[in-house]
Amino acid sequence: MNRTRNQRIEQALFRGHSLTLDNPAYCHAVCAITESLVQTDGAPEDLTSKALEVKERFASACVIARESGVAAGLEEFALLMRAHHVEVAFEKHDGDHINPGDMLLRAEGNQSKLLSLERVGLNLLQRMSGIATASRCMQERARRRSPATQIVGTRKTPWGLLDKRALHLGNGGTHRLGLGDAIVIKNNHLALIAAREEDAVPVAIERAWKARAESAFIEVEVRGETAARVAAKTFRRLQEELAEQYPCLLMLDNMAPGEIGKILNMLHREDLWDHTLIEASGGISEVNVEQYAACGVDAISVGALTHSARALDICQRIS
Repeated sequence: MNRTRNQRIEQALFRGHSLTLDNPAYCHAVCAITESLVQTDGAPEDLTSKALEVKERFASACVIARESGVAAGLEEFALLMRAHHVEVAFEKHDGDHINPGDMLLRAEGNQSKLLSLERVGLNLLQRMSGIATASRCMQERARRRSPATQIVGTRKTPWGLLDKRALHLGNGGTHRLGLGDAIVIKNNHLALIAAREEDAVPVAIERAWKARAESAFIEVEVRGETAARVAAKTFRRLQEELAEQYPCLLMLDNMAPGEIGKILNMLHREDLWDHTLIEASGGISEVNVEQYAACGVDAISVGALTHSARALDICQRIS
């Protein structure tokens, strides 16, 4: 079956549907990160609660948004709390738009637990909601200029799969979930094969092609038109041997929009467009994302969505 360009991009780069707590690998990642943070934050004890003689009495706490955005991390927050015998009731759900004053959830349990888990829980919600909000905002900006262009993240993810889920909740693409997920050939890989990028590219793609059954997609990073042409021709030749299209991507790295436009024109002119999906990457932010989207690329990857995420303002109030 021949898939549209958008379907191929979603097949390759939008993998967030698997990142739920029903997925053992994802659940393990959440527990590993949150429990590590709890142990670090609570060691050896909560001295403030001890000094103030906080009792082991029942209390409730409301988690409230203090600015607009996209809710993310609620399920992960609940997993953390329930592991420490604190019950959680949702008022909002992951992916919901939220406004200042909206209650996201209510937590109930011992006073000491609500206090000792507060900061780790809020850090989790603030980071994931911040990523989801930024992702949705950037996607809206891109679609002003190109309805088909998709915003995706990168592997610049300090919190790994949690950051990837946050991107997903903000309608962004996850890109690879990890090194064992897909084949992405970067400039350092190419440098190990040949001195010139255009000489290394076809050799690398040929080698990667043999492992395509294990990979969600194959992508090669190029930094100039000559290498882009060679890569696209190699992709076309290999795909013509298949009955079904395989997701093959060109990552146009650290190029200006004008340079990308020239490469896209070349791909159309030389009948390479239908065999190659295009990702723009490097130095792209909310300031210039619309210029890159206007080029007509299929995807724009933005590392800043996760490596420089701004936390959404969320607070907890105990009663």
